[in-house]
Amino acid sequence: MGTRKSQLARIQTDSVASRLKELYPGVHLEIGEDILPTIICMNSLYINLDIVVHSLKDLPTSLPPGFTIGAILQRENPHDAVVLHPKNAALTLDSLPEKSVIGTSSLRRAAQLKKRFPQLEFENIRGNLNTRLKKLDEKDDYAAIILAAAGLKRMGWESRISQILGPEDCMYAVGQGALAVEVRAQDKDILEMVSVLHHPDTVLRCISERAFLKQLEGGCSVPVAVHTEVKGSMLYLTGAVYSLDGADCLKDTMQTVVEIDNKVSESAQTCEHVGVTASSVSSSALEAAEKLGMDLANALLNKGAKDILTTARKLNDAR
Repeated sequence: MGTRKSQLARIQTDSVASRLKELYPGVHLEIGEDILPTIICMNSLYINLDIVVHSLKDLPTSLPPGFTIGAILQRENPHDAVVLHPKNAALTLDSLPEKSVIGTSSLRRAAQLKKRFPQLEFENIRGNLNTRLKKLDEKDDYAAIILAAAGLKRMGWESRISQILGPEDCMYAVGQGALAVEVRAQDKDILEMVSVLHHPDTVLRCISERAFLKQLEGGCSVPVAVHTEVKGSMLYLTGAVYSLDGADCLKDTMQTVVEIDNKVSESAQTCEHVGVTASSVSSSALEAAEKLGMDLANALLNKGAKDILTTARKLNDAR
């Protein structure tokens, strides 16, 4: 198994390894230390790896040839969280003084929050979770910072969460809060082994989100946000695109039936949906989830989403 340098990456990899050891006590799992410091996906340079654990939101919607997402685990809270400077401990984004500076590394967060909280100022903040929290606590540059709630929970820092931002304030990134297990697509034994980690509802939600992003031809350089829910046999997807300042926004919601019929066709064993192989999930539900994401993206594109995203990308590249 491979992991990256950060403390969070190691915690996430260890959690997946623990699950696999519980399920397969006779299998020996070895975790390589700091062997994936910079790359996003597995590639031929890391041919000795069998498994790499990622935050799903970091993975592109199309993986390099020969690799696939073999498992998506049950999602943690996908929402964003406000972490206040200690001097502002009793406040919220609504009650912070006007012109307070909020740190975020995400165009998506900044665009939505500029629109929702125009009285605040938003500035870029870089680094891993540890670094960003240190910058917040040890300096007076930021009144608060915005981080993923899931990462804070996995690090054991839930006590630092001052406020969870609901979809009315800030929708989350595609795949946020979910862990993905990347494997070689042709390694059937490994693929079968990790497939038991799939969480069906999370898989369907994330496939619809990834299909939405892929159809938009979006990415981290443009503000795209989503919100998904599974209620009974219905999958609901809300998606939106924003200008960098949040002034322009296109947003819509669609739904589809994704009833789990437990009938998995043989073709599902090798069929990918936006980079995900999920043979343990109903193939009809997977197809419906992917189509939902594409349909919603096309609806926004027909309303002018491409112009908003093109302008946002150009402005971001010019920074």
